[in-house]
Amino acid sequence: MSSVSMIGIDLAKNVFQLHGCDQFGAVVFRKKLRREGMITYLAKQPACLVAMEACTGSHYWGREIERLGHVVRLIPPAYVKPFVKRQKNDAADAEAICEAAMRPTMRFVAVKNEECQAAAIVFRTRDLLIRQRTQTINALRGYLAEFGIIVAQGPAHVGKLVTVVEDQTNELPDLARSILGVLIETMEALNARIDILNIEITRRSKEDDVARRLMTIPGIGPLIATALPALAPAANSFKRGRDFAAWLGLTPLQHSTGGKQKLGRTSKMGERTLRRLLIIGASAVVRWAARKGAAPGSWLDSMLKRKPIMLVTVALANKIARIAWAIMAKGGVYQAPVAAA
Repeated sequence: MSSVSMIGIDLAKNVFQLHGCDQFGAVVFRKKLRREGMITYLAKQPACLVAMEACTGSHYWGREIERLGHVVRLIPPAYVKPFVKRQKNDAADAEAICEAAMRPTMRFVAVKNEECQAAAIVFRTRDLLIRQRTQTINALRGYLAEFGIIVAQGPAHVGKLVTVVEDQTNELPDLARSILGVLIETMEALNARIDILNIEITRRSKEDDVARRLMTIPGIGPLIATALPALAPAANSFKRGRDFAAWLGLTPLQHSTGGKQKLGRTSKMGERTLRRLLIIGASAVVRWAARKGAAPGSWLDSMLKRKPIMLVTVALANKIARIAWAIMAKGGVYQAPVAAA
């Protein structure tokens, strides 16, 4: 029987499908295991390459399997899908993972350590609470509209919603007023929790050396400076800043053929949280430059004269991402370029 050189694992909550193959891709075994038997079974296997799709539990299993002496490779699910043959099932998925891992040009995801995963939780939690707050505000506005009370959208008008509910002189029914008060209390509680997380993020930004250096870049504050090291892979996993910007989804899609280059909309194929934060930071810089004026002869000044503001914002976010990669990979702080005479 051929020796196993690679094991593909289709991860799940309780039942896992394993596909073992030799160095030529020939099938050595197909096996189904329950969660409690995974580590025991893999510990008995000779050291080999173990491939899995990058998903929620893949980093945990990657760390556990690496402790057994195996080499772990995590593959983005989108790169595994083309190798699935005909029917979609666990066995076919595990086989496809092995097929994808054998490709010499395949791109892999680095296994995150526990500290990196723990640092990312604060940003995920903050995003969740902000979505809940937005839902609460929208519900409050919608319920008031049912009684003919219209309030403009936007965070700046939330106070008007509260004032309308608390005003005892309007025609809002008391039964509705008491229930809407519950929504207001929920919104205030969410604001308090978001403030706590913002304080924690600010504390981390002051204590971390990389975050302090990133904050020297215009458009990057404490939130983005702490989110970049926590949510992005290690900077040395990218060859250049352009690769990092492409991973964030800040580069255009290509539809090129026949030697003719055709670029489309922004790909949006990377980390959504970081991409959104970088665009928000870039928009603040662009708005300031549009009001106060950019430095004469600078890149931003020439772009604002030729391109729409939204296009300039995304281009600046791309530029900020490349600068951030350079600082994380090579050290140093941001130094503003000298404007052309």
